[in-house]
Amino acid sequence: MIRSKRLPYFVALAAIAATAAIPAQLSAGERRTGEQKLAKMLEGRVAGEPVSCVDTYRNRQSQIVEGAAVVYGSGRTIWVNRTARPQDLDRWDAMLTKQFGTRLCRQDIVTTFDTSTGMYTGNIFLTDFVPYTRAN
Repeated sequence: MIRSKRLPYFVALAAIAATAAIPAQLSAGERRTGEQKLAKMLEGRVAGEPVSCVDTYRNRQSQIVEGAAVVYGSGRTIWVNRTARPQDLDRWDAMLTKQFGTRLCRQDIVTTFDTSTGMYTGNIFLTDFVPYTRAN
């Protein structure tokens, strides 16, 4: 059990650990935008035909790319959903998905929560999923 007077020390340690993870070559003014990060993720991949649902059994990993898209999957094929309002996507948000079955579809409800406070931050309105497969 953590005692309350020790809590500030743990918060400070967490803040130091988070700052240490930031690469030294990127200063605050040089931070890449969400679109630049997404472009980097898609390098060497070819876009396929958009689909309205993806299988979440094989695509368990998800990542919010701030201001750009939600990316599902890893490996050879990843699925990119630009959402109806990509400008609302925040890298500090966690997603809670209410889906029916093992597929995530454009009509499913995705709610977001701030990872540090647990507070509700909004909803994500999905669009079609575009598969990006590594070129051989």
